[in-house]
Amino acid sequence: MSVPPAPPLLLASTSPQRRAILEQLGIPFELATPDYEEHDPPAADVVALVREHAAGKARSVGEPDERPIMGVDTAVHLDGRVYGKPTGPGEAEEMLNALAAHTHDVVSGLCLRTPGWEVVEHEITRVTFRPLTPRDLATYVAAGEWEGRAGAYAIQGLGAALVERVEGDYLNVVGLPAALLVRLLSERFAGVYGFG
Repeated sequence: MSVPPAPPLLLASTSPQRRAILEQLGIPFELATPDYEEHDPPAADVVALVREHAAGKARSVGEPDERPIMGVDTAVHLDGRVYGKPTGPGEAEEMLNALAAHTHDVVSGLCLRTPGWEVVEHEITRVTFRPLTPRDLATYVAAGEWEGRAGAYAIQGLGAALVERVEGDYLNVVGLPAALLVRLLSERFAGVYGFG
């Protein structure tokens, strides 16, 4: 008897990193562009913020059908401040300079929705940057990789050279808390997606 194919997740995101991680994990998915406006007040409670954004993105693409809907949001947090996506190169350099020689938290919220339930959880990964010189900062900012990135860096690209240590789920820093997603799929859809 053949096993029916798993229904694709409906990913409420335009992030190429999230798509790549789902492909890496072998999880079928389809894309939906969320109709949700993020707000990242610097003094916000970062866990509440990313959970709210993840749920808002998942809810913005409509009601779930046979496809579970997934929304994800990621922010960088250091010393009580939330670092979202920089608006320009000057702000990117300020963010990177603040993160240099410190350990910050990368916090992601993940929301899964079906017709019967909704679950929202979060994951935290700790990332330590090495000390950065003005030349390091200028070179990285000039490369443009900071654009559209929480905390102004991409660990899977040139940003790897900024990092000294990662504690926790590396893929969470890339853009999707993969260990959390696999746990939720194994608990809520045992065997359907190849987990649990």
